[in-house]
Parts: sequence; structure tokens; C-alpha cells
Amino acid sequence: MADLPVLDPVERRVLGALLEKQRTVPDTYPLSMNALRTACNQTTSRDPVTNYDEATVLDALNRLRDRELVRFVKPTGLRVVKYHQRLEERLELDEERAALLTVLLLRGPQTPGELFTRVERILVYADKEGVEEVLREMAALDPPLVAELDRQPGQRDRRWTQLLGAEPVEAAAPEPAVDREQVLAGGAVVRDRKVVAEYDRLAETYAVALGDELDEKPFDRWFLDRLAADAGDGQGLDVGCGPGQVAGYLAGRGTAMTGLDFSAAMLVQARELFPEVTFSQGSFTVPPMPRGGDPRDPGWSLVTGWYAFVHLAASELGPTISALTRVLRRGGVLALATHVGNAVEHPGELWGEPTDLDFVLHDRDAVVMAAEAAGLTDLEWYVRSPLRTEAQTQRLYLRGYRAT
Repeated sequence: MADLPVLDPVERRVLGALLEKQRTVPDTYPLSMNALRTACNQTTSRDPVTNYDEATVLDALNRLRDRELVRFVKPTGLRVVKYHQRLEERLELDEERAALLTVLLLRGPQTPGELFTRVERILVYADKEGVEEVLREMAALDPPLVAELDRQPGQRDRRWTQLLGAEPVEAAAPEPAVDREQVLAGGAVVRDRKVVAEYDRLAETYAVALGDELDEKPFDRWFLDRLAADAGDGQGLDVGCGPGQVAGYLAGRGTAMTGLDFSAAMLVQARELFPEVTFSQGSFTVPPMPRGGDPRDPGWSLVTGWYAFVHLAASELGPTISALTRVLRRGGVLALATHVGNAVEHPGELWGEPTDLDFVLHDRDAVVMAAEAAGLTDLEWYVRSPLRTEAQTQRLYLRGYRAT
């Protein structure tokens, strides 16, 4: 294979767009300037989204033509010039390698799973493993076309990148591991007393700030609606319920809910806001069983924990999720939402009030693995970005079922 061309970001986008359109819209290929500029700047299947003007695209085309990576074509009888990529010819790419390189040029580093999903518009692979096999073949070429990057904190799979960039590709240095056990420096009892004291003091402010927060959170409402449908006519337990907004929402969807919290002052707020819900004081590390129900299959139909784990150390995740799973009935659902990241944050204040609370951003994979280890099946999870009005952290939503 010839030496790899060194491409700047505009050149990579131009060649990626030409490669893509050659396969997805062959009837209109080669591309005119207008079509190529639109393809470079389209808002789907591109990362980052750009807004190159015609002069910028033409400058890149001229540079690529000088290196014989693009050919200018003037079809017979037409005045307009069209553009055809020659990168595929230069690098001796077969269909599979060309398809993967196209998506990497257009969207940056990606995991094999992401590539498997995104490349299907160009070429269909049988499975994710097939994608990974071709990537490894491309990495073994001399010179290599792609490289595998180090797995970053919070990522399950490694990402792959193309090697046609203007600078040598270096794997990002991993973030230093955060000590999520620091919240237990004085022991669990000391930590729990501080958390209860702080929430007792902040209860009224907390309730005012978050009592109606779900009104502005469409994803949370969608997720909770599905949980209410899962619970059916069974009973639900919301642990670390705070002022009761999640328990109240689920109760409004027909689930007989009980809210559980360690803070007596927070429960006062919850009972005032949601009188239709039963609220009890207690720790979710030793969760209660529901009253009544089927003695042959005791347990809750639904257990939820919305940001209830933010003060737990990493070592407490597994035992806590296992304890909550044990109080589910067979086929019951455990669902949680929590902040994820690589930090223990000390905000210093909440809603204008000073606080000494520590907030643990858990590792996403650690939460998922704790749920798997607890025996939950059919796990489903999502990560969403923060809303403008929220603390600026990523949020994990997870749902799983106790085996029947």
C-alpha cells in the first residue's frame, strides 16, 4: 500500500462525504460543488457538524487534486464541474474497509458497536464481531489505516480511530482514578448521620426546588411511565424518596407507592406534597417488605431509587442493589437513576444554602455490573446529558427484572 496521505479536518470531511455519497446515492455521483458542500455540512451522521462555505470546500478540493486524491470531472454537455474521490484507489480499499473508513472520517473515533450500527447505510455487516475483525485487519496493514484507543473511564468498549489525521494519533491519557471510598473516611455511621442532618436542615428548600422537577424532564417521565406499566396493580417502593416527587408521579399512574427516607424532615415535606402516598422513615440498605400481597410470592412489584445512591461509596453499590433486589417479587422491577462520572463532588451549597454533603459520581460500568451481580435480568440502561437547569453531570438510568 502507498504511504498514508496526511489530511486536515476539511480534507477528511470532503473525502468522507465523497466516499459516502458514492455508495448511498450513486445516481447523482460524482458530486457538484453544491451537493458536496451540503454533504459536508449535513446535520446527521457528522461529528462535529460544520458550516464550511464554498471557498473552504474548493480550497480543500484543490489541495486534494494536487495530491491525486480527487479528480475534477466535467460531464459531456454540462457546464458544472463534479468531483470524484480517488482515496479508495490510492489506499487499495475493498468494500468493507472503505465503508468503515468512511464512517470514521465523518464521525471520529467510535466503538465497534457504534460502527456496526452506523455503517449499515453504506454496507451491511453480519454482526459487531465482523466489524471488529475488519478493523484489526486494517490495523495490521503496513502502514496501518486505523488504531485502537485505550479504554477511557466509564467506557465499556474501546474506540477505534482512522490514521489519516494531520497529527499522529495519541491515546488520551486516562483520568486519574477517583477515590470513591473517601466518603467512608469516618465510617458509614458518621457518613449517614451527616447526610440525615443535612437533609433535615435542607428539607424545605429541597422540596421547593425539586417537588415539581419532573414537569421539565420528559425523559424521566417516559422512563417512569414504563415502570408504572411494569408494576401493574402491584406495590412499589421508592427508596431515598426525598420530598416524594418520584413516588407521587408513579402513584398518579396507578401504582400503590410507599416512599422510604432516612430524613424525618424530608418526609414531612413529602406527606404534605403527596398525601396519597405512604411514607416511612428508614434506611434502604435494609429495605422493608410490603404489607399484604401474595404470601406465596412476597415482595414489591417495583423498587425505584432516583439519585438515592449519590452518597454511597463504590464498595456499597453491590450490597445495596442486592438488598433491593431481594425484596422484589419474582419478575419485579428494580430501576434507578444516578449521576455518573469520575469524581466525588463537594458543591458547598445547594439552591443557595450552604452544605457539607459529598456527591459520588459512580462509574457507569460499575453500576451495571453491580446490577448484573445482584441477579437482575434483561438489563436496560441509558445515559443522558444534563439539562441546562440541572447539575452538569451525566445521568445513568437502569432497569432490570428479578428472575422468575
